[in-house]
Amino acid sequence: MERKRIYLSSPTMHGEEQAFVQSAFDTNWVAPLGPNVDAFEKEMADYIGGGYAAALSAGTAAIHLAVILAGVKEGDVVFAQSLTFAASVNPACYEKAKPVFIDSEPDTWNMDPVALEKAFEKYPHPAAVIAVHLYGTPSKIDRIRDICKKHQVPLIEDAAEALGSSFQGQKLGTFGDYGILSFNGNKIITSSGGGMLLCSDEAKIKRARFLATQARDPARYYQHSTIGYNYRMSNVVAGIGRGQLLHLEEHKARKNEIYRQYKEAFADIEAITMNPMNPDGDANNWLSCMTIAPDCSVTPDQVMDVLAEYNIETRPIWKPMHLQPVFADCDFIQVKEGKSVSEDIFNRGVCLPSDIKNTPEDMELIISLIRKVFEK
Repeated sequence: MERKRIYLSSPTMHGEEQAFVQSAFDTNWVAPLGPNVDAFEKEMADYIGGGYAAALSAGTAAIHLAVILAGVKEGDVVFAQSLTFAASVNPACYEKAKPVFIDSEPDTWNMDPVALEKAFEKYPHPAAVIAVHLYGTPSKIDRIRDICKKHQVPLIEDAAEALGSSFQGQKLGTFGDYGILSFNGNKIITSSGGGMLLCSDEAKIKRARFLATQARDPARYYQHSTIGYNYRMSNVVAGIGRGQLLHLEEHKARKNEIYRQYKEAFADIEAITMNPMNPDGDANNWLSCMTIAPDCSVTPDQVMDVLAEYNIETRPIWKPMHLQPVFADCDFIQVKEGKSVSEDIFNRGVCLPSDIKNTPEDMELIISLIRKVFEK
């Protein structure tokens, strides 16, 4: 008999989602606009502490619109975190910009402010900086923001993995000129797909909504003076998101508990280190991750293979962008030449099952299997 699947991070529905979706059907608002979309934007803006939000079809769409609003043009240089998912960077390429990748620091696994300053020395006039809060852990966003302000360069803050996380009491997604959220199926809350663009400037959010609805001019006929996109969120999808938002803090608490369980369970194994926390932040712990000491004979593949035998899903750490074939000709800035922090994390890391539906028995099985690998 096939074992029950234990997921890395899967959707958890509660019931309120269905009620909001039903209201869309009952009122015939089955379209890429409507009351759920408007309410979801307001509720999210209220949750993060103010500003404005545009509900979109994906977090990638939000990054793309942020890149456009930041004024990125063909041939421009855009600084981007290397240790991230490709969707953080691809939208800059949609506008034919040239990414320059920035290494991570070991304290949070996010963009290294020292490497960022070094990048400005080599490329004094980038069009934008894209910084990420990896796996929900707050970056050194205050230093990154200050560097961007000093150089008068727009900061796009990719908080796609970090909804609910904060730094010094301020919600992530609100530090940059533009903030990005994702509601993909594996995120801490989901709308089945979708994302949001955050900004403190209402005019820019209105512009984003305009571009996201094919940039149709306010004329009686269909007139377009600029290129637009089909990026608006569906009213049905927004209903799912509204129901999920009601349970965000509950999901976060469970994610934090999973991280705590792993950290305690592996505390006596010197070769295992859990992903670091920013002491000035409050992480949502979207995914709990571990790294294996470089002198240990156990490899990440061995850990993932053992868990896979029991139908348990894991994932490697994101492969850094500067190692991706598609970006082979892009520059990579690191503090010490020949010593890439992001590459080291990728080589030694594993994303552990972080599904909030994991039972005590599931967690016991996962932990015992990993411990056995290191006891051999």
